[in-house]
Amino acid sequence: MSILLSSAPGKKRMVVLGLDGLPLELAKQLGTALPNIGRLTAEASTVRAEIPELSPVNWTSFFTGHGPERHETFGFSRMDPRSYQLRITDSTDINCPTIFDKLGESGLISRVINLPNTYPARPLRGMLVSGFVSHELEKAAYPPFLAGKLADSGYKLEADTNRGAADLDYLLAELRQTLVSRLNALDTLWPDLAWDLFVHVFTETDRLFHFFMDAVLHQSHPKHMDCMRFLADWDTAIGVFLNKYDALPGPKRLMVLADHGFTELKTEVCLNTWLKEQGFLSLTHAPENEWDATVIGAESRAFAMDPGRIYIHTEKFSRGRVTPAEKNGLVQTIKNDLTGLTFQGEQVMEHIYTAGELYPGTESGDVPDLICESRPGFDLKAKFDRDTIFGLHGRTGAHTVDGAIFYDSEGLRPGRMRDTGRSILEYFNISDN
Repeated sequence: MSILLSSAPGKKRMVVLGLDGLPLELAKQLGTALPNIGRLTAEASTVRAEIPELSPVNWTSFFTGHGPERHETFGFSRMDPRSYQLRITDSTDINCPTIFDKLGESGLISRVINLPNTYPARPLRGMLVSGFVSHELEKAAYPPFLAGKLADSGYKLEADTNRGAADLDYLLAELRQTLVSRLNALDTLWPDLAWDLFVHVFTETDRLFHFFMDAVLHQSHPKHMDCMRFLADWDTAIGVFLNKYDALPGPKRLMVLADHGFTELKTEVCLNTWLKEQGFLSLTHAPENEWDATVIGAESRAFAMDPGRIYIHTEKFSRGRVTPAEKNGLVQTIKNDLTGLTFQGEQVMEHIYTAGELYPGTESGDVPDLICESRPGFDLKAKFDRDTIFGLHGRTGAHTVDGAIFYDSEGLRPGRMRDTGRSILEYFNISDN
C-alpha cells in the first residue's frame, strides 16, 4: 500500500547527488570528454565551504542546515581535555537535529547512501548507509536489517587509501569497488520510490585527488590516462544515478554539490611545528605517532588540531596554565605572527579568524580559539611528530574553501554549505526553528 501511495502522481521529491571534493573548474574540463558530468556543469555554480574545509564539517553543515557553531563538528578529531587523547569525530558528537530528523517529524521519509559523518547510523524515518569515517557495516546501516542486505552484496565501506596512497593501480581498483558498492546500494534503496528525500554521495574523486591530483591535471604524467579511465567509470556511475532521476515522476528537484573544492598541492604546512619553533608549544617527550597529543607539555601556551584549529592551552585542559587574563593577548599575538608566515615568498594564510568571528554565539567547549584559512595550494596540518613546517608527505592535492561544484534544478545559488540543507527544509515547507 505504501509503495502505491508513494508513487502516486503529485508526490514531491528532492534528490541530492554529492560529489565529494569536486571543483567546478575541473568538472568543466572533465565534462568536455565525460557526458554526465558535462551535463551537470552546463548550468552549475559554486558553493563556499564551511571552515575548516573538511568533509565532516561541511557534510554535517549540509545535513543539519547549520554551521559548526551549532552542530559542534569543528574537524576530523576531538580531544579529551583531561587525557589529551584524540579520537575521530562521529555522529554522536552532533549537537542539533538533522534535516532527516525534521523531515521525519513531518512524516516524510529519507533514504541516504554514503553520507560522511553519519556513523554510527542514527535512527531516522527512512534508511541510511553512513559514509566516511565508518568502521563496521553493522553500525553503518539503519534499519539494522539493511546491514545484512549490504553484506550479501559485498558492500565496501571505504577504499584502502593507506596502501593506495603510494599505489595508484591498487587505489583505482579499490575505488572501482566502492563505485560498485554505491550503485548496488542505490538499486536497493531507490526502486520502490517510498521516499521523499534521497541523498547519495560519491566520494571517489576526493580520494583520487588527495594522492594523484598531479596525475589527473597533467597529461604528461605517466598515470594520467589511468586516472582518466577511472573517471570515465565514475562518470558512468553518475549517469546511472541521473537516469534514475530522469525517470522519476514529478514534481521533483535535483541538487548536486561538493563539500569543498580541490587544487594541486604546493606544500603541507604543519602548524604544530610552527608553534614549537615560536615557543608556544612544548612536548614532554617524543610522540608515538603524528596524532599523539598526550605529549603536550604543561608549559605549552597553544597547540593545533586538524587542519588549522589553534587552541590556547587554558585551564580547561588538565595541564593548561594560561589564565583568562592572558588569553586574549595570546590569541592576538599568535594571529599576528602566523599571518606573516610565507613559503618561497608567498603568503600562506588567506585569513585567520577568532572563534567569535567565525562561530558567533557558540558555547561549545570544543570550539577553537583561532581558525586558519590558507591560500589555495597550502594544506594545513596539525601533526605532533614533524620537525619541519613545510614539506610533501605523499599527497598532491589540497582542499579549497571556494570552487566546489553546485547545481540545482530550480536555480538556487547558496552562499555556504549550511544554506543547502536549509533549502531542502524550505522545499518541503518545514521550519528551521
